[in-house]
Amino acid sequence: MEEILDKELLQQVIALSKQAGEAILEVYGRAGDIVVDVKADSSPVTEADLAAHAIICPALEQLLPGIPVLSEESEVPSFDERGLWHRYWIVDPLDGTKEFIRRNGEFTVNIALIERGVPVLGVVYVPVTGVSYAGLQDVGAFKYEGGEETLIRVRSMDQRQRDGLPVMVVASRSHGADAVDRMLSKIADSLGEVETRNMGSSLKLCLVAEGAADIYPRLAPTCEWDTAAAQAVVEAAGGQVLDDMLQVLRYNTKADLLNPFFYVIGDTSFDWAKLLP
Repeated sequence: MEEILDKELLQQVIALSKQAGEAILEVYGRAGDIVVDVKADSSPVTEADLAAHAIICPALEQLLPGIPVLSEESEVPSFDERGLWHRYWIVDPLDGTKEFIRRNGEFTVNIALIERGVPVLGVVYVPVTGVSYAGLQDVGAFKYEGGEETLIRVRSMDQRQRDGLPVMVVASRSHGADAVDRMLSKIADSLGEVETRNMGSSLKLCLVAEGAADIYPRLAPTCEWDTAAAQAVVEAAGGQVLDDMLQVLRYNTKADLLNPFFYVIGDTSFDWAKLLP
């Protein structure tokens, strides 16, 4: 199967994410409040979520015929069925719906290909800026901005410490704040100055991947479609996403689709374990 995991496939997925992004921006740019419905799990959903879903899923089914597609806006098959999937797409058509509703620009289109629990290809597209982050196992991670492709890589903690630079921690605005604050105090006590940057959606993982941040602790609930695409980018850039037992986060291993709490780390040679709860 590896023969199809190439940059041509990656570019096709990027193009698809941009099509979905155009549909999202059409709703985003309308005058007046965005109409919001509430799903059975109490999470918000908008016309834009559904429009992006309707574009992405049929196109992925054509791109790799016979490969299942799991989207946040689709019905989730039972684990009896889903557990047999060795390869599948997982999609969040609009990650950061709350940010979309607030119109702060911090929302993304997330598309990932999973093979035996591992996100081997991922695209995170930011409709408002037109920036794409993409990762491909054994090839690399890339940022596409203004028609330019840049190879991205996580950064060295040792170099930052030698240069006397602060540890940059990226965090969610509204989730798990108390636990994160305790962790920040521990990091500051050990390493010195800590700076934080708050941001919505999977952009937080991409900041670590491109070497703009050192760690992202997520000490609040997420689902697998929230993280898979960005994890592919992080891993292709040399970082890791570790669960609350400090094991690499993997997918489709259990009946529910909730992730454990996790940590996105850039420099994997640094001893983060001594600083994490």
